[in-house]
This record gives sequence, C-alpha cells and structure tokens, in this order.
Amino acid sequence: MNAMVLNGIEQVLSLEDRSDLLAAAGQTVVHLTAAALNRRDAWIQMGQYGGLKFPIVLGSDGCGKTVDGRAVIIDPALDWGPDPRAQQKSFRILGLPDDGTLAEQVLVPSQNVYAKPAHLSDAQAAALPLAGLTAYRALFTRAGLQAGERVLVTGIGAGTAALALQFAQAAGAQVWVTSGSEAKLQKAAALGAQGGANYKDVDWSKKLAASGPFDVIIDSAGGDGFAQLIDLARPGGRIANFGATVGNPSTIDLRRIFWKQLSILGTTMGSPQDFAAMLRFVNDNKLIPVIDQIFSLTEANAALQRMRASEQFGKIVLAHN
Repeated sequence: MNAMVLNGIEQVLSLEDRSDLLAAAGQTVVHLTAAALNRRDAWIQMGQYGGLKFPIVLGSDGCGKTVDGRAVIIDPALDWGPDPRAQQKSFRILGLPDDGTLAEQVLVPSQNVYAKPAHLSDAQAAALPLAGLTAYRALFTRAGLQAGERVLVTGIGAGTAALALQFAQAAGAQVWVTSGSEAKLQKAAALGAQGGANYKDVDWSKKLAASGPFDVIIDSAGGDGFAQLIDLARPGGRIANFGATVGNPSTIDLRRIFWKQLSILGTTMGSPQDFAAMLRFVNDNKLIPVIDQIFSLTEANAALQRMRASEQFGKIVLAHN
C-alpha cells in the first residue's frame, strides 16, 4: 500500500510503498477512499505537539471500506476508557502515536469503525469524524445546548467551528461567529450565521455585545480574547473551550465568572457514546460537512501547506482514488 510518511520535524511527507496491513483479534483494516486534515497534523509536522515519534503516518479522519465491503468511517478517539465524563490516561488520537489515515490502509480497533452516513459522499464522510465529534461534545454533552439559545462560535474558518455552526443551527439555536477574515465571515453568513465580528478589530466584542449576550460560547483560541468571551456570556451562560491556539489568557478576573454564575467547561474530542450520538444527529438532520478543497493523497504536502497558512474554510480532504 502507499502511505505519506513524516520522517521528522519540518520534513515534507514522503510517499512510501509499505506492506499491506494485517488485522489481529479485535482490529479492522480499513481500505481508505478519503481522509481529511486537522490542525494537529500541522502542529505535529512543526514539532509543536506532545509525544512526537517518527516515522509517522499522519491523519485522524478517514472513510473507506472493510475487507467484507462495508462502507465505514472511523472514530479517531482511541482507548477513551470507561468514564464518559473524561478520557483515561492511555487515551490517544489516531495519527500519533498510531499510524493514521494519510495512507491507502489504516489499522484501527474494530469498535472504532462505524457505518458511513448514507447521504454523504466519501469525501464528505471523511470530513466528519474528529471535527464532528469535538463540536458535538462541546455543544451538547458539555454545554447542554437547547433550542432557541444564542451561540457564539470563535474562529469560524476551522472545520470544527464550521460544524459547530451547522450543528447548533440544526438544534434550533441562533449562531454568531468570529474570524480574522472578512471573507470567512461572509461564508459563515451564507451558511446561516446571524452575524459576526472580525477579532482583528479593536471593538470586535462591542459589536457582538450590541446583538445581546450569549447562552453558549464555543472557543478553541484562548488567549487574551477569552476575557471578552466572559463579558459576552449571559449570566448563567456556558463557555466550552477545546484549545489554546492563541495561547493561555494572561489574566482572568474570577469575580466576573462567579458573579455571573458562568460555567467554564473544558472539552476535547469525545467518548464512544458522543461519537454514536453525533452520527445519529448527522443522519437525522442530513447534515453535510463543509469541504474547503479536495487534494489527492499524493498532494498531501500541498494540503498541509494550505492548512498551515489557515487559508481554509471547512475541511481539507484527501481523495485516495
């Protein structure tokens, strides 16, 4: 089989011919038809991720067929553990330390293989797993989103943020967004966002505050802008955070959190229960992930470069055939 392999920090991926994979008891080999990138793939390539090891096949998202011909997608959250509230110490994500989906075959635990939603193409299905799982858990399992609530999603260009927008709207919420790109704000509006603000503007939070406070805020940036999110939250509101791409906030005024009765919720990826619930939600609402651009497997380096430049709106997909 062919695989795109990363052999070191800041190395380009190299195309390698590897032996076909063999499944042991409790494992399944998926013959991949499509994969998708996530920000963690770029972080690994840049050496900005824990537990680095080389060589490694990147990629957490994948869609394909099993040996018996079933069309499947893969839950990339490996070994979550028995407690749905939080992952156990041995939890890991497909694509590091286990070889991932930027290859023609991938080996995964059999319980991580699910039927592909029938209304999705292979490329659309490949765009769903990691981002869909993360967005679903943040919105519903952690933040407990209800119909009619007002939601703010930060960094709308990312695949997870785009799915959070789609999921929240499907649940009957009204959604506002932030981005550093006016073009991405316009694309979010075309998807149904009620409004948005460019976080590069000095008064971005005032613009959002004028539309009213938010019941739920979904954030992956962190940084000093997190203080503005506390201001924008409705008393009794919930802020779910699954990243710190801008860094940690330099200061947080705890008085504003306890006086407003806010819930600050940490979240990441999701349990097997979350993944199954996310698939039911996608199937019931016939949701289709937003695809930014489709590359071939051998164009993985160009795809990663687009990810690193933060040019995308939605998911970057690799077609394997």
